[in-house]
Amino acid sequence: MDGDGASSTGATPSEEMNGTGNLMDFLDEPFPDVSTYEDFHTIDWLREKSRDTDRHRKITTKSKESYWELIKSLLDAWSGWVVMLLIGMLTGTLAGVIDLAVDWMTDLKEGVCLSAFYYSHEQCCWTSNETTFDDRDKCPQWQKWAELMTGHSEGAGAYVLNYFLYVLWALLFSFLAVSLVRVFAPYACGSGIPEIKTILSGFIIRGYLGKWTLLIKTVTLVLAVSSGLSLGKEGPLVHVACCCGNLFCSLFSKYSKNEGKRREVSYYFPLKTLWRSFFAALVAAFTLRAINPFGNSRLVLFYVEYHTPWYMAELVPFILLGVFGGLWGTLFIRGNIAWCRRRKTTLLGKYPVLEVIVITGITAVLAFPNPYTRRSTSELISELFNDCGALESSQLCDYVNNPNMSRPVDDIPDRPAGPGVYSALWQLALALIFKIVITIFTFGMKIPSGLFIPSMAVGAIAGRIVGIAVEQMAYHHHDWIIFKNWCRPGADCVTPGLYAMVGAAACLGGVTRMTVSLVVIMFELTGGLEYIVPLMAAAVTSKWVADAFGKEGIYESHIQLNGYPYLDVRDEFTHRTLATDVMRPRRSEPPLAVLTQDSTTVEDVETLIKDTDYNGFPVVVSRESERLIGFVQRRELTVAIKTARQKQDGVVSSSVVYFTEDNPQVAEACDPQPLKLRRILNLSPFTVTDHTPMETVVDIFRKLGLRQCLVTRSGRLLGIITKKDVLRHMAQMMNQDPESIMFN
Repeated sequence: MDGDGASSTGATPSEEMNGTGNLMDFLDEPFPDVSTYEDFHTIDWLREKSRDTDRHRKITTKSKESYWELIKSLLDAWSGWVVMLLIGMLTGTLAGVIDLAVDWMTDLKEGVCLSAFYYSHEQCCWTSNETTFDDRDKCPQWQKWAELMTGHSEGAGAYVLNYFLYVLWALLFSFLAVSLVRVFAPYACGSGIPEIKTILSGFIIRGYLGKWTLLIKTVTLVLAVSSGLSLGKEGPLVHVACCCGNLFCSLFSKYSKNEGKRREVSYYFPLKTLWRSFFAALVAAFTLRAINPFGNSRLVLFYVEYHTPWYMAELVPFILLGVFGGLWGTLFIRGNIAWCRRRKTTLLGKYPVLEVIVITGITAVLAFPNPYTRRSTSELISELFNDCGALESSQLCDYVNNPNMSRPVDDIPDRPAGPGVYSALWQLALALIFKIVITIFTFGMKIPSGLFIPSMAVGAIAGRIVGIAVEQMAYHHHDWIIFKNWCRPGADCVTPGLYAMVGAAACLGGVTRMTVSLVVIMFELTGGLEYIVPLMAAAVTSKWVADAFGKEGIYESHIQLNGYPYLDVRDEFTHRTLATDVMRPRRSEPPLAVLTQDSTTVEDVETLIKDTDYNGFPVVVSRESERLIGFVQRRELTVAIKTARQKQDGVVSSSVVYFTEDNPQVAEACDPQPLKLRRILNLSPFTVTDHTPMETVVDIFRKLGLRQCLVTRSGRLLGIITKKDVLRHMAQMMNQDPESIMFN
């Protein structure tokens, strides 16, 4: 928009003389920045969709005018695929780098590789020619800190020194993480999934997907996970991936100027978005495969390969694990939300650095003595999922072997547990209690913190304990009726690692309330496709049990805690209320702020904008008739008046604002020039009658992503219902505090 005068707008001489042509044509052009929304407000999905349709129509029309315009239209059509390619490459690269960095820094708490300090323990011993298979975790190139400093690797002194340095490293990592978040990117804390879900639903949080947030979240995620806190990196990686998407979307005006276009994955999911998502995932997988962060040439984090099928009788312990997962999910959500609420309402929230340091100190001090809590949570889960073969050296595989056994290594029969297994069971029981308690206080601190891995760890520990118990019962009591039909003496009947995998799925489902997607995630993490029935049984049972105590998962609970305006598609509204019960203004409130189509001055509009904080204003024929004409957005109105005052002569405070289709006539030469703003008027705002059931209104808001709708009776404006009004009404109907919904 240049506004250079009549010569550029095609005004006739008569229009130039009366001073209206230049003004009208100028204001009929799109205004700068009118698509921008205020921070912590909801976008208008229908408006954004309409704007994108208009943009596409113009591009299609221009493409027929010249080859250059045709090329530009093709580039516009391919921009979505280019964005997906870039997102996939950057996301895969960051995921691989984060995995490698976490492995190295986690091992750095215990020792260092002398041949290459940037090698993790496993990488260091891979490169050693002096490592034997029996002692594959020990090699001369890797030394613990006590051995490096004092020359002694055994004894009380070495243990105390290693203990002290382990805690010191953990405190250093967590302090760096919380400090970087607090100083440079406050939005880099937490999981990010509750905010991402809210943003995708149309909410604006400026800076949450910005460049600084991407950089700081990537760095601090490595520090937080390496500190040994009971948190994971999978949830924050979703935030990182969304930051990558926002970064590349800003390079293309097709997405940067349309908030709805950047969010085509929430209220509706077009087929083209499905294909592009698949393409982005494919590129990310290829990139991750090239980096090979797991060192096994596979794309899954916990690859499993069991050699024994599961039996129908095992569904009983699988379902019991599902019950445990549901109970754990309920306990965690209630405990964590109570702690986070206390953090928000007490002095605890004013000292986030101190809280992180204290929780890290407690975690490190209690974790070090137990080998199952000292190691990284990913390594723990991997060991718990593992099937005991003939070459395994883990304590969990310390069974009493039959010297006369002559079977292939892949088909080892069930054996009596040895002393190492019983010792491991006690340590796992203590680790289970520790993980259950400490995770409640860890999730939600002012550092990047995911929940997938800690939840899976709790379930995997419980599942492995149950699996070993069932295995030993089957061995010692194979004549029982429950084992007689499928477990013969000397057979390999029970796989404890499978129970760990099922338990992990159950606990993750209890916390997140996922079912189908959870089973798919477990396939992705383990590659165990043939165990779909046990996983589904545990996931469904977990959800049923958890839903009996509350419908919300952990992410929905945090959305409610923070007061975000999120309408969950799973929420059902069955109350018999009407639109007139929810609309504003109420009887005790002042009348609705409206604009008239041809009798409001610029000064009146500016005063209305100054005295109110509404997102927009209905436009009516007159205040007497209240006949609805349309709806105008607050920001568009502000920008339009500001632009007209700066660029056009004759627009003053007493100028009349017109929303009519016909050009206003200036009665006398001395009268101020009128201001026509029909261009920014939405002539088809969504309306409902005052007797529309709220069940229908809620469904409309949810499926169309409305920002607000107007309530009318026979064309006469009665009131307005915003998304906040809907959410507050739903909260009130569920006996919750309606004031907890804080944002528009």
